[in-house]
Amino acid sequence: MSAQVEEKRDYFWIYVGVATIALVGAVVMAKLSENDKYDPIRQQQAAESAQMNIRIIKDY
Repeated sequence: MSAQVEEKRDYFWIYVGVATIALVGAVVMAKLSENDKYDPIRQQQAAESAQMNIRIIKDY
């Protein structure tokens, strides 16, 4: 009888790594899509800030 030893690989950590990368990718994609949604509001705030940024010089 010849003893053949089969080595089984445990893919648990590979599965955990792939799931983690997929989850992080989904969160990053969701955050990037929110940036596009709020760009007009940021532009409006910048324009209002530029209009309010004036200096008043008083003569005494």
